[in-house]
Amino acid sequence: MTDPSAEENVPDRYRRLATRMTTLIGGVPDNAWSRTTPCEEWTVRDLVGHLVEAHGRFQSLVGRSLEEHPAVADDPAGAWTVARDQMQADLDDPVRRDEEYDGRFGRARFADSVDGFIGFDLVVHGWDLARATGQDEAIDPADVARVQRQVDRMVDTMRENGAVGEAVEPAPDASAQDRLLNSLGRRTA
Repeated sequence: MTDPSAEENVPDRYRRLATRMTTLIGGVPDNAWSRTTPCEEWTVRDLVGHLVEAHGRFQSLVGRSLEEHPAVADDPAGAWTVARDQMQADLDDPVRRDEEYDGRFGRARFADSVDGFIGFDLVVHGWDLARATGQDEAIDPADVARVQRQVDRMVDTMRENGAVGEAVEPAPDASAQDRLLNSLGRRTA
């Protein structure tokens, strides 16, 4: 079985994942912003704040700043929109997309780092947001497979950094999506 996301370039994958996140953020009921997410220390608003902050952190790796945006506390959807649009513009620009920086794992390209970290977050935190707000929790099977490969390579480092919780034992008949989420400490049942 081939993975269609393997043929997708970074700007297109980001666009697709960010569009899904935008739909989920747009679907948050007004009274749900303070609900707890599967990341128990975060509310729905905090989770969106994390995504906006992560976008800014990746901009800073190449000497850029996140553009002026509304405060997440006042307008989480507006803050997300600014961060998303700036990231998409940078990924669509070959010069900005290919900028390199010296990172934790050595020399890295901006687009590859965004694809690995932000792409991971958009998939996993998309599920978190959907779960917390009663929206469609289905993750594209190609994204499940791609993120699972990342987890297989990096889970120990992720745990050392506190980025994921301790694995939850999956049910014997768990789907690939549930097994992925369980491996990241999410309870799916």
